[in-house]
Amino acid sequence: MFRVSRQIDFCYGHRLLDYEGKCRHLHGHNGRAIVTIEASGLDRRGMVLDFSEIKRVVSRWIDENLDHRMLLFREDPLVPVLASKGEPVYLMDANPTAENIAKTIFDFAAGQGFPVVEVTLWETPHCSATYCPDASPGNNSGATAPATGCCGEPNPPGDEETDP
Repeated sequence: MFRVSRQIDFCYGHRLLDYEGKCRHLHGHNGRAIVTIEASGLDRRGMVLDFSEIKRVVSRWIDENLDHRMLLFREDPLVPVLASKGEPVYLMDANPTAENIAKTIFDFAAGQGFPVVEVTLWETPHCSATYCPDASPGNNSGATAPATGCCGEPNPPGDEETDP
């Protein structure tokens, strides 16, 4: 099996509903998504997939939909307030946790036909969440979970900041 990963940095704000910690308030992150693609063989160029193709499609979507936006659960009572002020908002069908943002990026990449196996979202240099679909019977995603598990990514290099 061959794997390639593309790192995509973006800035976003969010808040968590039904949460007692300080992340219940509007706040922002310098996020880093790592999109991992897998193939059993290489194409005629000797590649799983050209990195520039991931950038062209996935990075562009993140830039147009998530970057410098408030990511909010569509039922968040602040949605109409922010929308009325012209603030850029991306609405999610679930609480905008790092886990759900990673899944949102995964679902987009998979929907574009990329053989994505996992997406890790680094919310800070010390905190990440990874989404990879379950490879159990009955899973129709077509993707398989990596043999080493979903959370084997090391901390990416970057500026130090405090944990939430």
